[in-house]
Amino acid sequence: MSMTSLVDFLTDSVLRGPTIGSMLMCIATALVGVILLIRKETLLGEALSHAAYPGIVGSALFASLIFKTPGADEGMSVILGAFLSASLGLFLISFLQKKVSLHSDAALCMILSLFFGVGVLLASRLQVTHAVWYKQISLYLYGQAATLVDRDMAIYAVLVLITALCVFFLYRFVQWIYFDRAFAKSVGASVRKVEFLVHFLLILSIVIGMRSVGVVLLSGMLIAPAVAARRWTSRLSMLFFLAALIGGGSAFLGNYLSVNLPLLFHRESLALPTGPMIVLVGAAISLFSLFFSLESGLIFRAYRMRAFKNRCLLENVLKRLWKEGEKREFSFSEIVHFNQLSSLSGSLLFFKMRCQGWLQRKGKGRYRLSSDGWRRASRTVRLHRLWEVYLVDYLGQHADRVHRSAEEIEHLLSYELERELTRLLKDPKKDPHKQPIPNDHESLLG
Repeated sequence: MSMTSLVDFLTDSVLRGPTIGSMLMCIATALVGVILLIRKETLLGEALSHAAYPGIVGSALFASLIFKTPGADEGMSVILGAFLSASLGLFLISFLQKKVSLHSDAALCMILSLFFGVGVLLASRLQVTHAVWYKQISLYLYGQAATLVDRDMAIYAVLVLITALCVFFLYRFVQWIYFDRAFAKSVGASVRKVEFLVHFLLILSIVIGMRSVGVVLLSGMLIAPAVAARRWTSRLSMLFFLAALIGGGSAFLGNYLSVNLPLLFHRESLALPTGPMIVLVGAAISLFSLFFSLESGLIFRAYRMRAFKNRCLLENVLKRLWKEGEKREFSFSEIVHFNQLSSLSGSLLFFKMRCQGWLQRKGKGRYRLSSDGWRRASRTVRLHRLWEVYLVDYLGQHADRVHRSAEEIEHLLSYELERELTRLLKDPKKDPHKQPIPNDHESLLG
């Protein structure tokens, strides 16, 4: 059997509903998840999604008393029950935090376990008395995105429209309230109204999204796109856009992989559920962002840290050679010995100094600092001694206690700070230890 093409997921009558429906759902939850992330309430989505479960089961129990089998209106009754249950859970969380002075984590965990336990208890009863209804509500526990139809697409489209409009009109208020609450109060922004609307959007996203991803996994799609997007931008507007893009992309890839992975490995009988696959794709994108984002990814951050340590070591070596004198010649072993380097570190630094043109060969196996190397070393010494003068003259520290601080800061001072220190200190000629401060005009000019 051939693999399904990308276009088929958007046009085929069977695949169109699950794909577009789950994409719209994930876009809506991603937008709400951004607000949860900046509010530092990422666990709230997990608690409320589980708090909605007894409402699902309770509505099914009530409907089973009236109807023998689930009908066309079963979905709306379940959504209503889930909405009421999640709202009650939110009220109790707020009550425990404000009236009982319970820590937010404890309140969230308490409501999550309490409501979900009640839901499981009711479901066990429903399984015995009304097995058909129990099978129907099981779809909301683990999700079954593959059964979505065009009617569900319309519901999710309305959800996305409501969420996007609310985010658009509340954008400034969200900025004020969650980044500068004092300013928000000074301009008369209603904190309560904004928080009420945010909570309404959260509960609405949860109760409608349960059908595709399920109660257990829905919190993953609330947070994963926002976490991934946060690693790529610091602008709130771009954060909303990237989160929506990642959420929609996760849903599309989840549908694509759930259908085509079994075909790729020639395991047509293997069924990969769409909902969990969507969450796995979202989690994978989040992990990729955590490791490989350019600004704060672990890989690039580790690389920058290693590069900075190597630069500090290189500047310390140049500074040590500078102190030996401009005309002094060195062998490779002397360079390693002076700076107490290992053979590997010494070889790497020696190679880099040669490549940068900071070492000049002066006979067989003999080297000395070139003019560029001398200027680079002079600037490092200059920054060190300028900072010592600043600590002693302006901060009143003792001259014997400023060397260690200057050793650390000399690698961080920019040309702008060098100019400012020179102006502030009136271009001093000697440091607190009466040692001359190099006057490197080229470094001052940048």
